[in-house]
Amino acid sequence: MIEGNIRLLAAIMFTDMVGFTALMQDDENHAITLRNKHRQILEREIPLHQGKILQYYGDGTLSMFGSVIEAVRCAVNVQNEMTKEPGIPLRIGIHLGDIVYYDEGIYGDGVNVASRIESLGVPGAVLISDKVFDEIKNHNEFKTASVGTFELKNVRRPIEVFALSNHGLVVPTANEIRSKTTTSYKSVAVLPFVNMSSDAENEYFSDGITEEILNSLSKVEGLQVTSRTSAFAYKGKNLDIREIGDQLNVNAVLEGSVRKAGSRVRITAQLINTSDGYHIWSESFDRNLEDIFEVQDEISRRISNILREKLARSDINKPIVKSYKANVDAYNNYLKGLYHFNKFLPGSMKESIQYFEKAIELEPKFPPAYARLSGCYVYLGATGLMRSEIAYPKAKEFAYIALSMDESDSDSHLGLAMVRLFFDWDWNGADRAFKRAFEINPSSCSAYHYYGKYMMAMNRFNDALDTLKKAQALDPLSVLINCSLAEAYLNLEMFDEAKAHYERVIDLDPSFKNALYGLGWYYILTKQYDEAYDIFQEIKLQTHHPLKGITPLGYLYGITGKTAEAQDCLNKLSERQKSEPDVSVNVDFAVVNMGLGNYDKVFEYLDHAYEERSGALIFLRNIYWRAIHNDPRLHKLLKKMGLE
Repeated sequence: MIEGNIRLLAAIMFTDMVGFTALMQDDENHAITLRNKHRQILEREIPLHQGKILQYYGDGTLSMFGSVIEAVRCAVNVQNEMTKEPGIPLRIGIHLGDIVYYDEGIYGDGVNVASRIESLGVPGAVLISDKVFDEIKNHNEFKTASVGTFELKNVRRPIEVFALSNHGLVVPTANEIRSKTTTSYKSVAVLPFVNMSSDAENEYFSDGITEEILNSLSKVEGLQVTSRTSAFAYKGKNLDIREIGDQLNVNAVLEGSVRKAGSRVRITAQLINTSDGYHIWSESFDRNLEDIFEVQDEISRRISNILREKLARSDINKPIVKSYKANVDAYNNYLKGLYHFNKFLPGSMKESIQYFEKAIELEPKFPPAYARLSGCYVYLGATGLMRSEIAYPKAKEFAYIALSMDESDSDSHLGLAMVRLFFDWDWNGADRAFKRAFEINPSSCSAYHYYGKYMMAMNRFNDALDTLKKAQALDPLSVLINCSLAEAYLNLEMFDEAKAHYERVIDLDPSFKNALYGLGWYYILTKQYDEAYDIFQEIKLQTHHPLKGITPLGYLYGITGKTAEAQDCLNKLSERQKSEPDVSVNVDFAVVNMGLGNYDKVFEYLDHAYEERSGALIFLRNIYWRAIHNDPRLHKLLKKMGLE
């Protein structure tokens, strides 16, 4: 280091007036007026936030701050001032990095990164690096949105860039960013392949082929693949590919068709650039059904090799899809099971079990069928549709069978993680299984989603929020993920954000009960009881059953002094317990009694739930249970569960 220079960690901010040179050519006086206003605002705001302007360069500035928070606050204020007439089209970029500071200025990698980030922006935007995001993510005054991960010139590592999305600021679209650089992690969405077979019932086959290709691509290192839920939201819709690219933030879209006739199948596939609609690649494959795994692998390898910028020669012919020994009938039953599994409805889940069991009967050594069967029982146990002591041992058994045949199946590790989380209460074991699933498939949106739930159970709500944001980036249209994200915000008492995400889910699916339930709790926690009542009545009506959907309503009756109505809900729960002995309602009893303030009863039912290993107990530190959080009996129960 040169003597007299100072090395330090600082927030570096670049600003740049967009189109200043052209403005000088058109109207020199107006351009100078805007530049002077630009400097006046910066010279006022930057010192107010403990910053220092180090350099003017024509229509831009370089500044440094000792505090990241103050740098970001300054940027927000500056952009708000720039929108006032006469408006100034300004870009701002901020990075936190190691710099060398001397009398005449600063230099270092941090300066280069901040400059590159600023250049990605658009007028009215404030872009920040991932390091800056890490420092501000827990500050409620700042709203952010990820705009992608990029390889910046002369920067060694890919940088994830975020845009501040506070009111009045501009967030660049995916196409605006893509026009300035290329993403380091190529991204693709696999749209549902169209069923071109004469039999409409073969739709399960085309959907299954689509999902298998999607899953195989998601395992390719360096390739970001939009998850099934968001990709399948476009099924049957004739939207412009560029619009889909913007909505899903992907570089390319794969679409195609499947025609199945007897033992033959024809698959056509087209890979399309979302920035201009250009067809990058297209091909047709005519094969026997016995060769279906090879076809899936061939398509996946072609696409991954086209999209990946850096591919080692040894990887080019490496198989992506495992070729399992499975006869055509077994594979057909597996795809039918997959078709019903993806509906995520109680009836369809039980139907998918029958198909997976048939596939196993026809081909006992077919790991994917066991892995999906495990997932079915995890779903039934987690939703209370099957008693925990019945569902989870089955889920565990099938996950272990799948792993004994193929240890590298991420879904099997994920199923095992869920069993260890919800039933075994083996917190370290669950963590290991989740991490193994991530190792195998780093783009698994389900793994991020369920790991976020794990972190909520571990009382790590900030970590849960970060993890669920990653899941949402992979599957932006998933009602399940957006609902979990809203729940994380609710637990952090970030009520505005929670409400916005619950309402987003309801916009996507007005009948999604988890979102309605969460929104009702938002109204309770913010003491808007009339609105909560309307929501919980809607939940009850949606069940079309006199004994179902009454638990949140019973709690609300209790806390608002409507004791008789709350007691009526308890009576109905008792009736349901008698009529459906395989369904557990102990937690429901505990919730209604908590609303009534009958805490002895609350813990009596929670003890019953403990004896039956109810998975709902892992979330007792959730904000919904706030009324008993200081009760010593809760701490005793948590200690028994290993959740002190």
